[in-house]
Amino acid sequence: MSGTSAVLQPPAEALPPVRHPDAPAPGELLGAHYGQCFGCGEEQPHGLHLAVRAGEGVSLTAEFTVRPAHQGAPGLAHGGVLASALDETLGSLNWLLRTIAVTGRLETDFVRPVPVGTDLHLQAEVVAVAGRKIYSTATGRIGGPDGPVAVRADALFIEVKVDHFVDNGRAEEIKAAMSDPDQIRRARAFEVNP
Repeated sequence: MSGTSAVLQPPAEALPPVRHPDAPAPGELLGAHYGQCFGCGEEQPHGLHLAVRAGEGVSLTAEFTVRPAHQGAPGLAHGGVLASALDETLGSLNWLLRTIAVTGRLETDFVRPVPVGTDLHLQAEVVAVAGRKIYSTATGRIGGPDGPVAVRADALFIEVKVDHFVDNGRAEEIKAAMSDPDQIRRARAFEVNP
């Protein structure tokens, strides 16, 4: 990992990640875990609409196109939007572990500006697991998987129980998600909270 904080370095007793046997197959599109999610939700008009695909082991790829609604400086992606894309991508790794987890820490390096209209290609992997802590890393490249590095991040996710969302989410959204007749969508709404 390239993180500078000691908290992002896995401890000596950390274990290699193990892909869950029920994880999506390599190449499979993960889809949105919740329609209103800013990162992956199809119901968010100004969201990223991140397309995430399972990779080999405990890795994945994702991509999104930087649109005018995502800009900070004229013609350039807002750094917070890029951090959100990295966070969503890193959070999606937890689907491969079949673990409910939330972001504990995210460190982002902004290497080069990302112009509006750019396709940003992200690659992420879990590097270690220590108890409830999941250590992961991601890189975002401009124009394609072999393009120049624009952003990168290291993250620490913490495994939580579904009660974390129920106890802390806004009541009307929690009620709506829990009353969804589609059992798969209902369960996925609470799988990850990047």
